This record gives sequence, C-alpha cells and structure tokens, in this order.
Amino acid sequence: MRYDIQNFLFEARNFKFSTMAAPKHSYANRLKGSEKNVWVEFTKLASEPGVLNLGQGFPDFQAPEHVVKSLQKAIGSGNKFVHQYTRPFGHPRLIKALSEVYSPLLKRPVDPMTEVLVSVGAYGSLFCIIQGMVNPGDEVIIIEPYFDCYEPMVRTAGGIPVFVPLRPSKHGVKMSSADWKLDPKELESKFSDKTKLIVVNTPNNPLGKVFVQSELEMVAELCKKYDVVCVADEVYEWMTYPGIEHIKIATLPGMWDRTITVGSAGKTFSVTGWKLGWSVAPENLLMGAKLVHQNSVYTCPTPIQEAVAEGLELEIDRRDSVDCYFKSLALELLPKRDELAQVLEGLGMHPVVPEGGYFMLADISQMKVDLSDYNKDEPKDFKFAKWMIKEKKLAGIPPSAFYCSEHKQMGENYIRFCFIKEDETLKSAEDILRKWKQESS
Repeated sequence: MRYDIQNFLFEARNFKFSTMAAPKHSYANRLKGSEKNVWVEFTKLASEPGVLNLGQGFPDFQAPEHVVKSLQKAIGSGNKFVHQYTRPFGHPRLIKALSEVYSPLLKRPVDPMTEVLVSVGAYGSLFCIIQGMVNPGDEVIIIEPYFDCYEPMVRTAGGIPVFVPLRPSKHGVKMSSADWKLDPKELESKFSDKTKLIVVNTPNNPLGKVFVQSELEMVAELCKKYDVVCVADEVYEWMTYPGIEHIKIATLPGMWDRTITVGSAGKTFSVTGWKLGWSVAPENLLMGAKLVHQNSVYTCPTPIQEAVAEGLELEIDRRDSVDCYFKSLALELLPKRDELAQVLEGLGMHPVVPEGGYFMLADISQMKVDLSDYNKDEPKDFKFAKWMIKEKKLAGIPPSAFYCSEHKQMGENYIRFCFIKEDETLKSAEDILRKWKQESS
C-alpha cells in the first residue's frame, strides 16, 4: 500500500500506549509523564472527514521545483554510492554547502568537518544536543511559549526545565508578536550555577516573535555571566517579514564560543517530510551531540543530503536575487498572513500578527462559545479547539500545550493557526470564519 498522509492519519487515530501489567514489560521510568502529546491527539481529531486542518505546520503545496529535481537527479544518477551510507556527521557535499551558507551569516569561517553536524531534522538535532550536554540535575531555561519537545527532551536527559514566559503588553486587541517581551529581572532570576543551557527559539513557534538585538544582548550577557550555553533554535530563520531582521545570537560578542545554532532543511525548502536538520557550533560544543548521533542515528539518508546540498548551492549562487528561495518564501507568505489576520480580526479573534514563521495566535477570550460539554479539567483552549473541530470543521492547535503545567493559563485564551497553505485552503478556512461571523451576528 502506498504510504501517504491518509495512512499516517489513520495510524494517528488508532494510536494508543500499551498498558501491560508486568513491570518488566513497561517502558522506562524516565519516559513517564511524556505520554500526552498534542500532535497525536489533534492529528487524530483533524483527520476526521470534512475537517480543514490549519493546525499542523506543514505546507500543502509543492516544494520548490529545483529541490525536487535535485532529489530525482540524486536517485537516478549513475553514482552507485549515493544509495549507500555517507559520512556519519554529514554528507561531504552538504556540510560544505552549509559552511558556505553560514560562514557569512555567522561572520566567521565555519569548518565543515568539525563545526557542522547533520541529523534527522532539527528535532533530531535538538535531541542529540540536549542528550549530549545535560547531566542529571542540570537546569535548562526554556522561554515560553516553546515548541513542546523541549521539555520532555530535557526531562528524559535527567535535566530540570526552568521556565520563563514572554508576556504580552496588550490584551483583547490585535497586536504584533513584538508586543510579547521577557521581563529582565524575571529572566535573570532563572539563572544559577546549576544552569547548563538556555533554549532560544527565534523566530518563535508558536508566537512568531523575532527577538531584537537588545533582547538577544540581554540573554547573551546572562549566558556569559553564568557560563551558560545557548541552544539557538532558528529553523524559521529565512521566514521574517519586511522590516524585520533576524539576528543570530552567535554573532554577538563572546557568543560564538557558547552557542549551538540549529537549522532545518524541512523549513528552509518546505520539505518537512525529508527530516534533515543541522547544528553549527564550535567543535567542543558539538562533541556530546555527535556521540549521541553516532550511537543512535549514525547517519542520515545520502540521497536527501545530496539533494539539499544541491538546493543550497543554487540559493548561494542567487542569494542576491529576488528569486532566491531564502527571500521569496516569506514574500509569498506575507499576503497569506495579512489576509488571515484580517479575517480573524473581523470575527473577534484578535490576531497576534507574527514577525516571522508561519503560525498565528488568535485571541479567543471574547468568543461566546458553550464549552460545558467538554472535560472541565482541560485548559480552555483545548476545549475550544475540540469544539471548533466538531462544530466548525476547522482545526487549530491549543497553545497551552506550549507552556509548562504551572503556566497553562497563559496560553488558554489563544488558538494557533498555520498559514503556510495553498490560497485555496486558506480561502476555505476564511469562508468558515466568515460564515461563523454571520451566524454570531
């Protein structure tokens, strides 16, 4: 049977954890507490017939033609070795291309052989970094809202996640992701001699916030003061909107030596199913991640690495052109973002307009919806998202999933929508929202 998204959704609908009684048949204790997963739960709900899915963050349009052709070329070439294992820490052609991309961005030469690690997506890169650096009892600062894998990755490494939230300066009105800020005193209060890492996601998922230089300098000074390593999750680095500059924290004074920068082929080229990512850092900071990688993943698919390398080489050659995908994708997404924001505002779901990435939070605090039939112990946004799927056939993601248990209330008045979709898909979503507005009136 051909494996496609429908097969995946079928499996998600029928997935459940085994609850065998015998203690020796149970999964490891370090994994307990990580069973609940927002993606498993809402993939199942969004897969029901007739539901329009603006929840999960993947494009429903074709990947760039030249990248697809690069993969076809790699597979169909006469090079028999492209079908075999390649260098464990990154295919030679790919790490060379990554060095050429990141050296000017990081304002220093990047050694492709020692300062780049290719792994299974940014997800796999983050896993290798955290497992490779965190000792039991080490503290890891996580800025909220955060991509939900950070917390279980830290806990399974034996670390202690320490959370600090971005707080909105406005409520109940349309705003920008720039209106969400860290409190300097609160941030520093989370640092101590136990702090090993801080994870900084910019542009942020789910918020779309792009940290400005003064904010990154604040983080950098604390990293240097407390001798902390920064994990810079920058997978949406190319998706910033006009007037917004993405600054790499590794370029700030004294930060190259204490920063691991994470990137993604899936986000860069709109090929999330290729699951290829990378880490760029000084050799000593990558040692732990390389050890985890070599003893688990070992290497990544050679044809995919070859194709991504060729794709990057083309973008490097046309970096200054408007046709460069590094630039053109954000411009393609801009009208999608603005149209969705306008429709949400018209419904009374005040949007948080993102400066980067392809997600948008919408404020649901003023929506008049009866949620009494839903689990009273769940956060409001979980109940609202389930109601919206059932009653409006529109799927979003509840953002309280991106907060720790103590801070769930900070996210429960929002819903996250994804707008990296075909115009036709977004128009269907907008039709649902407009009809909803008419019914409310």
